[in-house]
Amino acid sequence: MQMSPYYQNDVVEEILQFLRARVEVCLKEGVDTRQIMIDPGIGFGKTVENNLEILNRLAQFKSLGLPIFLGISRKSFIGKILNLEVEERLIGTIASLVISVVKGANVLRVHDVKEAYQALRMADRILNN
Repeated sequence: MQMSPYYQNDVVEEILQFLRARVEVCLKEGVDTRQIMIDPGIGFGKTVENNLEILNRLAQFKSLGLPIFLGISRKSFIGKILNLEVEERLIGTIASLVISVVKGANVLRVHDVKEAYQALRMADRILNN
């Protein structure tokens, strides 16, 4: 679906169903739950609207009872929204990271570790003061 993303009805529900099935396979094969994270695949075969929907409804992925992993750093949806080249997407990335953590992300893949850490540390302090 990379080139022409299409989901039947509800992108979040379809991804949840897919992930639930994959987790079941892993558990049946003896994989320890502590070794599993889920990744809704931001940017992979999804439109800008799909990505925004996933991020807005990220908390629904908590229903799987597993840590949520996201790789959203410098993604094309940020570039499309802000009309920026990849090397100019730091601020959009930071905003996306902070919202993702607020919405339930547990593990993040980032390019700009120092900046991401500072932004997330600040957001955490504000939210948990």
